[in-house]
Amino acid sequence: MNKFIIGIGMFLGSTIGSYIPVLWGGNLLSLTSIFLSVIGGILGIWLGYRLSKYLGFI
Repeated sequence: MNKFIIGIGMFLGSTIGSYIPVLWGGNLLSLTSIFLSVIGGILGIWLGYRLSKYLGFI
């Protein structure tokens, strides 16, 4: 179950991170979008780990 929560966190974090440049008029496939997608994915993995630890799966 913990891998599922971490995977969901990674997916949501990278998706939200890649859409941030679109909010200020940037392109979805720009270098900034890819960079923020990686940062969002890392933050999503961290939050998914913390959530699964809080729920007692780890």
